[in-house]
This record gives sequence, C-alpha cells and structure tokens, in this order.
Amino acid sequence: MDVAAFRALEPLCWRAPSAHNTQPWRLDYRAGAIGVGWDPADTLPAADPSGRDLWLSLGAFVETCLVVAADAGLRMEFVADHRAEDRRVGWLRESRYRYHSPFGAAQVRDRRTHRGRFVAGPSAEVIDAVRAVAAAAGGTIRVLPDAALSTRLLRLADRQLYADPAVVAELRSWLRLTPGHPDYHADGLTDRCLGLSRGEAVGLRAALAAYPVLRRLGLPRLLAAAAGDPLALGGAVIVLVGPADADGTTRVGLGRVLMRIWLTLHTAGLSAHPLSQLIDAPAAKATLGALLDVPAERLAHVARVGRPADPAPRSARRVDDIG
Repeated sequence: MDVAAFRALEPLCWRAPSAHNTQPWRLDYRAGAIGVGWDPADTLPAADPSGRDLWLSLGAFVETCLVVAADAGLRMEFVADHRAEDRRVGWLRESRYRYHSPFGAAQVRDRRTHRGRFVAGPSAEVIDAVRAVAAAAGGTIRVLPDAALSTRLLRLADRQLYADPAVVAELRSWLRLTPGHPDYHADGLTDRCLGLSRGEAVGLRAALAAYPVLRRLGLPRLLAAAAGDPLALGGAVIVLVGPADADGTTRVGLGRVLMRIWLTLHTAGLSAHPLSQLIDAPAAKATLGALLDVPAERLAHVARVGRPADPAPRSARRVDDIG
C-alpha cells in the first residue's frame, strides 16, 4: 500500500462535509493500513448526543477517501471495525482493485453546501437517481410533501434548540462570524457560508453574547425567527431514511451513501443545504417521522436541495486543499 501517495492526497479528502464543519475525522497511519477515527474535541455532544451526525460525517469522509484514492490510481478499500473505546470506525487497506465510483477528485473539490437561493428544485430523474443510491444500502429517499408544514417544523426545531443553553454554547463555539476570528480559515461556520451580511453577523454575535441574560426573556424565539425561512429560498426538502436497527457501523455506511447522494446532486448541477435541526430537536423529529410514517429513529438526514442561483462560498478546512 502506497501510504506516501495517499498522504499527499489527504488535504483533498478533508473536503468531506461535517456538521458545523467540525472535521472530526483523524487518520492513524500504520504499517499496511490506515485507521479512520475521530477526535472527541471535534464532536457535538449537546446537539448530537446520539452520534448520528458524527457517524454520517465519518462515513462521508471514508467515501471521500476512497473516491480520491481511486481517481489517483490507488487501490484501496474500507474495512469496518467500529470500536467506540478506541474512537475508530475502521481501516483503509490496500485492495486488489481500484474502488469503483462514477465520481472523481474534481467533484469532491468543487462540491459545496449552499444555504442561499435555489432557482429550481431537483427533477424527477435526479430524485430517482438519489433514491437508487440510497436503496443500494438499504435506505430510501422521501420528499417532504407539504412545504408549509416543513416551515412550521423548522420553526419548532429552531426554538427548541435555541432554548437549550448547552446547544447554543456549542453552536457559538463553532461560529466564525468575523474574518478576525483565529479559526476563520480553518473550520466552523463562517459568516460567508451562512450567507450573513456584516450587520447580520454583528447582530448574531451580540445576541449570542447576551444569551445567558436574555434567554428567559424570549431570546430563543427571537433567534429562531431571525434564522428566517430557508424553504422560502426554493428547492425541495428530501429525507434520507436508514434501515431499521441501525448501529454505528450501519450509520457510517449511511454517511458513505450520503456522500454519494451529495456528489450525485453536484454532478447534476445541484447543491444541498442540510436542515439537521429537524432531526436534532426531539419534537420536530417525532412529528417528521409521523408525517412520513417512518419510525423517528430511522431518520438519518434532511436537506433542502436545488440548483443554486449563485456560486456558494468555499468552506474552510484545517488542512489546505491541493490543486
């Protein structure tokens, strides 16, 4: 296994997506294998107590590694070995064959999360394509049928999460609302990626700074209202539903599926805007499960998808990209 060749590609592998752009993955280079694990300092224990977003992020990272390696001519495979006590989900090992994927390094490099306006939603053909990707791993894709209900769910979820001091503190620690922040070009959610004007970013910083005092005076409701209605920006809301009785290994596999879905959307000229709060907030999650007639625990990911009206800004990474 050409470990040196893969090390040179690692910066591009870090273009994988993660909740709050925490980039939790870590690679452990061993003789003949590379361990894939995570750093607990880059997880979200308040907003993601079940680890759902963590496993999805790690799976997306694994898929990105395989795609990037295959595009460079390296023969690699992923062997699941989920050990929570060792903070490891598996190994990248040499394979007899190159990983088969319709995607390459260019798609990985150019894919973007887009929180702005969409001029059109996904076509029926694209929905069929992402459904086929999900079905290959025992999952499915559902399209939310009622935009008005989706908006009410979003407001419910935002209010519930903003009412939790631990969740708000966690969010605040990952916000990068001014270029002067020391980690602005490394990780987290920047004002540019959130689509905030300078005034909006200053206002959000001030509101969050005053959160301990103003929480009891209705600040969570005001913050939820200030978040606006992303569904008014166009697109369609799709839900990735996982198989029943999913464990950590299965959820990492779903993360790989999710990465394929995002790359399928990107190849079709579309982008995704994750709406994780619909699953992070228990009340919204239960309502969403009932709406789709799906057990709430099988809800894996929710996103608004469509064709961007304008190019999305590039999110930060701790490891500089190549090319």
